[in-house]
Amino acid sequence: MALRSVLALVLCSASAMAFSPGSVVLRTHHRGAAAVCRPNTVRPAAALGRMSQLRMDAELPLAASTVSIPDADPYSIEDTKKKQPAGESTVLCIGLSHNTATVEVREKLAVAEDDWQLVGRELTKLPSIREAAVISTCNRFEIYISSSDTHRGVREVLEYLNRRSGIPISELRDRLFTLQGKDGVWHALRVAGGLDSLVIGEGQILSQMKKCYELATEPKLGAAGKVLTRLLNTAVSAGKRVRSETSISRGGVSISSAAVELVQQRCVEDLGLEVDQLDICILGAGKMARLLVQHLSPRNVKSIHIVNRSPERPQELIEQFPDARIVAHGLDEMLEQTAKCHVTFACTSAREPVLTKENLSGVLEKKVMLVDISVPRNIEDKELNELDQCVAYNVDDLKAVVAANQAKRKNLIIEAEEVLAEELGMFHNWHQSLGTVPTISKLQRRAEVIREAEIRKSASKLSGLTAAEKQMVERLTKGIVAKLIHGPMAHLRTIDNVEDRTMTVKSLERMFNLKDGLK
Repeated sequence: MALRSVLALVLCSASAMAFSPGSVVLRTHHRGAAAVCRPNTVRPAAALGRMSQLRMDAELPLAASTVSIPDADPYSIEDTKKKQPAGESTVLCIGLSHNTATVEVREKLAVAEDDWQLVGRELTKLPSIREAAVISTCNRFEIYISSSDTHRGVREVLEYLNRRSGIPISELRDRLFTLQGKDGVWHALRVAGGLDSLVIGEGQILSQMKKCYELATEPKLGAAGKVLTRLLNTAVSAGKRVRSETSISRGGVSISSAAVELVQQRCVEDLGLEVDQLDICILGAGKMARLLVQHLSPRNVKSIHIVNRSPERPQELIEQFPDARIVAHGLDEMLEQTAKCHVTFACTSAREPVLTKENLSGVLEKKVMLVDISVPRNIEDKELNELDQCVAYNVDDLKAVVAANQAKRKNLIIEAEEVLAEELGMFHNWHQSLGTVPTISKLQRRAEVIREAEIRKSASKLSGLTAAEKQMVERLTKGIVAKLIHGPMAHLRTIDNVEDRTMTVKSLERMFNLKDGLK
């Protein structure tokens, strides 16, 4: 038989396949209880870049797409987990920040960086939580989870935090915000971009979000799976784009710079001294301390005394800032230097206050200013403010200082959110596509079963072909099948409405007999 005749036969067989709708693109519309299939009508994707649709962080309290934090409902933690495909899970962000809670509340939930992975693993042991990641800084505590049951997932997180912190569930419900789906993703992007920070555009949060990604995705130790790995990677990428494509990070903004600015604004009123008359003490010698020195040096303070457990880091700062008049001290000199210096900044990793009313009473030689930029707090600010010789501030007191910074940066925030909206759209499309994978796989297998059956039916008529000609028939029939099912598959991947996607999946299953098995 001539190859031309065989090809004609193959084409006729293909056109008679069970999925004869061909390359029609399906769109389901709801009219009452009925679902109508219309060919070749594809709704454009939502315009994610429209700024009118972008939610600012002031709107965090429960919006339409947030999940209300439910009352505690007793159930067994030992319930069997129903692990569903990644596409059937929802991203949730549960947490609090400087926008929603005071430092007293934030420090109760704070998690040391060394424990981020442990908390993530413990969360994924809960019945409805598939994946988890934790980020805890001086200004925020946030948990990102992927859950197949949003209300139950929130309830399980609340009960876990109650057991871990001792904070009553009723108080947690009042303090925590919960963001679901797009809102949760949008929040993560704004955090990484520095738009949710106390100091807009500060760069340290991007490093912290990157650390969260690294720890959450570390093999065997991290608790992030497919969805949160993609989310955190997208957040870090978005944060980098915001800083490279806009001017949001210019101007040296940071918590440390705001703290130095606070001292500059208050030193005359609180101490009766100008900033260049001040002797400064810094407790700790990490990144925050380095930034403090960086911002104090141009203000020409009299001296900077760094108190640290080990001498190596203070020595590095002395070498890095040779003109800053830095003196290093051991931890045993902490109280002495606090009493001698006019201003003390606290930025250590201690989990309890290191400067208290008890250890400073009777030690202070003159009036001093204490500025705590740590969470948990290093300074008992409320108690120390009861002493006549002391004026103490914590990280929440920086809000007034940075208000002017935020006002100046409103236009930059809009520019940055346009960049973030692009990243949000790409992540959302990817996440939505996960839910279509099972249907697409079934459609591909169904088509392949039919193709192979048709080839077997014509086996006797194809027996005269050479091996090369048979391979050509294989390629040809596979190509026809791929093009026939490409339209439905491509359309299914682009549907961004969950209800529409569900209806389209059901229509495809009925039309191509996908629920009846591959017969």
